[in-house]
Amino acid sequence: MIDPAIVDAGPALNFFSINKERLLFDAIGGKIAIPETVAGEIADKARRDDRFQAAADVLAKLSKTDWLRVLSDEVTPGLAAAVLRITAVPMAARMTHRKDLGEIMVLAHAAIQADAGRDVVVLIDDQAGARLAATEAARLLRLRGQGRSVGALSLMSTLDVLERGAGRRYLPDRVAMRRIYAQLRQRDDGLVDIK
Repeated sequence: MIDPAIVDAGPALNFFSINKERLLFDAIGGKIAIPETVAGEIADKARRDDRFQAAADVLAKLSKTDWLRVLSDEVTPGLAAAVLRITAVPMAARMTHRKDLGEIMVLAHAAIQADAGRDVVVLIDDQAGARLAATEAARLLRLRGQGRSVGALSLMSTLDVLERGAGRRYLPDRVAMRRIYAQLRQRDDGLVDIK
């Protein structure tokens, strides 16, 4: 897997809030990065909803290690161009509109890395964010077809992490899968019944 994967708030909250960050790292095969916006969303959700309280502690702990890198959302020409291309809204204006901002910043940071030739994995659960990721992945594919040396963008979700983690160290069997999935469903109403 590509190192580091860039993670949106949804998957981070899912795994951090049940103290299963090691399952996340193991399934993606490495470290993670999150934009500052996503770090703020995690902290805010943990403050407002007791179900996610552990996520803030995990975020604080990981921020002191090299397993998590927080990406600056400071306006740069590259980041501003990526946000404008992805949303058709200038970055300064888009930063004032909080809805889906985490996904936008994940994709903008990923696009910068992919444009520089790196293969990038993003973890996004939100359907609108997944559609934007698919659009960015298609753009990169077109550029590669034109002979440009750009990287690729791959999308993963919480379910993909569980699928990749199945049978491995942190998710060794069906009992563990059912237990962890039940914990995740208590926090993520977008997850369907495991049956």
